[in-house]
Amino acid sequence: MWRFPLGLIALVVSSSTASRDSAPRPPVAPASVVGRWDIAIDAPDRPLPSWLEVRPSGNGYLVGQFVGIVGSARPIARVEFADGALRFAIPPQWEQGAGDLQVEGRLTGDVLAGTMIFPDGTRRTWTGKRAPALLRTGTPRWGAPMRLFNGTDLTGWHALGPNQWRAVNGVLQSPKSGSNIVTDRTFTDYQLHLEFRYPKGSNSGVYQRGRYEVQIEDSVTTEPQNDLLGGVYGFIAPSVVMAKQPGEWQTYDITLVGRMITVVANGKTVICNREIPGITGGALDSNEGEPGPLLLQGDHGPIEYRNITIRPGR
Repeated sequence: MWRFPLGLIALVVSSSTASRDSAPRPPVAPASVVGRWDIAIDAPDRPLPSWLEVRPSGNGYLVGQFVGIVGSARPIARVEFADGALRFAIPPQWEQGAGDLQVEGRLTGDVLAGTMIFPDGTRRTWTGKRAPALLRTGTPRWGAPMRLFNGTDLTGWHALGPNQWRAVNGVLQSPKSGSNIVTDRTFTDYQLHLEFRYPKGSNSGVYQRGRYEVQIEDSVTTEPQNDLLGGVYGFIAPSVVMAKQPGEWQTYDITLVGRMITVVANGKTVICNREIPGITGGALDSNEGEPGPLLLQGDHGPIEYRNITIRPGR
């Protein structure tokens, strides 16, 4: 083994330390913009949901993560913030165009507002408000189980577009890609049970309060990732992938209390009381402090559901 002389090692360490100590340091990151932000992007039909987290890193730098209208959470290598003005840019994910997504905004009180320039050059204004903590105190008390799907028709549900969903022999079916479907009722905290089945290669998801997607995907023999079966899309990977073979009925038992989620997939706890940082791509809205419906994704391929029951918190 080749060895450095001890004197040389000491000299290198001493020089490195002196250089680091004498280097100019950037100003301390402003705390005013640090945190999570629920964003609404102005659009012709309705506001489109988005989400931003800004956090300090090291000697005064700001980093973060961003969720767009669709897709998963993306890291932000550097957030610039000075004199109330915020700016960052990230590569495109599912957006059209080859340019970066550029975000500029200004902080006024507890409101961020500005302009986004999308990779295809489209410009949209946006407004962000601080995301609620959604902290809960005490132990939840659960009500009696309620059937959300009666097995015979779509009573209690409505499609978010042209409807391809149907009730057949106790099964809620989406035979092809089309519209998502949501409950007429909204919920806050609850325990949810449902069963689902997909063909080979298909994909769906169950959006809690219409904002947090628990992923459903043909994920057999795959290492755990946050975009596979049992994960909270883009945020939380399951501890193990419990997917069965395509064509088999599978189960989810999901408990949601504030931001804390537990997911039991096919009888195995794969997420245990973990915090969901913010909305996932494809959410109905970014109003995290409000109750929301259950949303079943129908725009990614054929999917079937049955035995959908919920126990709301009291």
